[in-house]
Amino acid sequence: MLTVRTLDVAYGAVTVLRGVSLHVKEGEVVAIVGANGAGKTTLLKAITGLVRPRRGDVRLRGESILEVGTARIVARGCSLVPEGRQIFGDLSVRDNLLLGAHVQYRRGKAAEVRADLERILGMFPILGKRSGQLGGTLSGGEQQMLAIGRALMARPTLLMLDEPSMGLAPLVVKEIFNVISTISLAGCTVLLVEQNARGALKIAHRGYVLETGRIVLEGSAEDLLASREMQRAYLGRDVNLETARVTT
Repeated sequence: MLTVRTLDVAYGAVTVLRGVSLHVKEGEVVAIVGANGAGKTTLLKAITGLVRPRRGDVRLRGESILEVGTARIVARGCSLVPEGRQIFGDLSVRDNLLLGAHVQYRRGKAAEVRADLERILGMFPILGKRSGQLGGTLSGGEQQMLAIGRALMARPTLLMLDEPSMGLAPLVVKEIFNVISTISLAGCTVLLVEQNARGALKIAHRGYVLETGRIVLEGSAEDLLASREMQRAYLGRDVNLETARVTT
């Protein structure tokens, strides 16, 4: 579904990504893990057209999207849940969700939007209870659910998430990762960017490790969890592979 080839991205004289290549197959959950400053967010910005690569190519279903604007990339089925959630704090939960449906509204699918809204509120019952509440008054976990729900309102076939566990309590993080697994099981392809390597790899099929702008490791989630190099650098201890996946 998504192919990134030898991508270089720079901000002025500072090169952030160097020759990054990866692919995401339809139906997969693919994790990109790495420390803060590795270039993970820049990679997502390059895929979604928010920054222009210096070299390389990004293809969605075989077609290059380098010259395609961000709005048209969303219209082609690619949605991003940004780092920091970036919800509109002075708008209600319901209105935040409806903002994610602008592509569907432009296509004249108001009835589908109403059905999608009910589906998302059913997926996140706490949002249904607080649909009239201002987004800025929600807890961090609730705001993350709102950001995910807003992205799903665009009916993406590829959902990209940037650090969805950031700043959340462990129990909330587990809930968010279980939600991502549920979204995948419903047929949506997922590209998950995370510093929380263990949590991300537990729900992923495959993974890539990004370090100072380069892919330094890649493989199945199980292989990466078992890798001594991975354990030393990102996991901190050995992992019991029998409990490697989150139960949904």
